[in-house]
Amino acid sequence: MNTSHNQSCLIMKKVALLVALAASMGFNNAEAVDWNWSADIRYRYESGLKETTADGEHSRDRHRTRVRLGVYPWINEELSAGVQIATGSDETTSRNETFDDMFIPDSIYLNEAFIDYHPMFLQGNVNLILGKRDVAKTLIVMKDLVWDSDITLEGLTLQFGKDSGGKEKDGLNATAGYYMLNEVNGSAPTAATTGKTERDAYLVAAQLAYTGSVSDLGYKVGAAYYDYVHFDYDNNVSGDAGYVPKYKPEFDYTGKDFNIVELFASVGGPITETLPWKIYGQYAFNTAEQADCPNIDDTKRDAYQIGVQIGDAKQVGQWSLGGEYVSIERDAVTILTDSDRNGGSATNLEGFKVAAVYHLVQNMTLGATYLNFKTKDVDDITNHLFQADVVVKF
Repeated sequence: MNTSHNQSCLIMKKVALLVALAASMGFNNAEAVDWNWSADIRYRYESGLKETTADGEHSRDRHRTRVRLGVYPWINEELSAGVQIATGSDETTSRNETFDDMFIPDSIYLNEAFIDYHPMFLQGNVNLILGKRDVAKTLIVMKDLVWDSDITLEGLTLQFGKDSGGKEKDGLNATAGYYMLNEVNGSAPTAATTGKTERDAYLVAAQLAYTGSVSDLGYKVGAAYYDYVHFDYDNNVSGDAGYVPKYKPEFDYTGKDFNIVELFASVGGPITETLPWKIYGQYAFNTAEQADCPNIDDTKRDAYQIGVQIGDAKQVGQWSLGGEYVSIERDAVTILTDSDRNGGSATNLEGFKVAAVYHLVQNMTLGATYLNFKTKDVDDITNHLFQADVVVKF
């Protein structure tokens, strides 16, 4: 008997043992756990073009994929959970995998892992979430002015008015959260060598919103506050010699602070029975000032985004078309904002995005997005980005 056959037999025996153990513990009982599997695969062709009057044109073309596979068991009426794996790297704001490495296997990361306790004495209106979860299901997120859509926050969240799937219910919604940004434990440069103090960085978030309707118009209005604590350090590879940051994007927030106030609103309704419309807007302002943080420019602390969307492409044959304008000053928000704008530069930018989606067959959509952004106060640099997507959900 050859070695590969022996290994196969050994694997089958282990699988059989695990199945038998699960059955003996009652995990095969559908009433005990309702397993909810969810997955999506996105294939993307991406072409970026940077125009400069001094250097000419520089283009970059990539084929990329994003894969996410998760299970979200409903354990009982008061307890649910979630675990998701995904492609990606050590970059906070992206789960894309670029095809560029001679066909070697791609890395898979733990993207979500959380416990959701929703006590019935509170009628299931309150969720206590512990762990790592998708930002849009954790917080109340309008669009990506403050938060990139690929981020999964890590920490503790208390929600009122959201269901266990992270969707806001009609009426009042409130969220409070504590999230760990960086646990130092001696891994960062010390004050003796760089002048920086070793302190754990964390984020405190508080939000309040209301979702309602008047006649056939639906609306949402809300406000949020994000306090970044001890985030004033340098994550730049080219900064401190010998220090490699734990994660990307790189940044240098020495002498800065971020205490961000966000205001957001949307309104929409039906054009026809199957064609909705929506207008939305966000405004963010960093309340930290130069008087306390010498590297902040008091005149560059604002960010806003306004957009319109027609259609939602939820059913086969349906489509959506949308556009938005974005302006983010240098010290308005952090690098956790959307990573596709302006060649990956998180802030100090302005420009627009247009996007279209068509639902071709059941569970599959085709999409196209064009982004046109430039650095603020610099007239001769424009970043163009075109993305063509095929997305399958199951």
